[in-house]
Amino acid sequence: MPRTDKGSRVIAAPPEKAAALLAWLPPSGMSGKFERFDLRSGGSYRMVLTYADPSVVRGKATADSDIVEARFVDIVPGVRVVQAVDFVSDDPAYAGTMTMTWEVGAVEGGTRVDITADNVPDVVSPEDHAAGLTSSLMNLADYLKK
Repeated sequence: MPRTDKGSRVIAAPPEKAAALLAWLPPSGMSGKFERFDLRSGGSYRMVLTYADPSVVRGKATADSDIVEARFVDIVPGVRVVQAVDFVSDDPAYAGTMTMTWEVGAVEGGTRVDITADNVPDVVSPEDHAAGLTSSLMNLADYLKK
């Protein structure tokens, strides 16, 4: 059954400073690498996320990695990025396109970042996804403090 997961955080930085994805997007315990990246509406990317310790969590694409194919559906600089995300996996449980909407807006004390993930595969537990979203938001806040 399709599901929506959300995360949010206020970060002490202006919205336009949040673009260095590889520095903050991979959740704790993972590193990322772009195999392709075209940041524009209609553009796309392929990102490989590698687990630091694959004995803890098995990857969706290989024993130690997740691969995502994503398309930028809509980009409004300093406001919103909408992505259509597909997991690369032989497991049909990961099939389907998840829509990730990142919205940013100025608030007192910084920037509020909201993430909405629609059509999350059932095999991704709500708890694990919430932890991943929270970790990415914490990484973003830490990155922007530098």
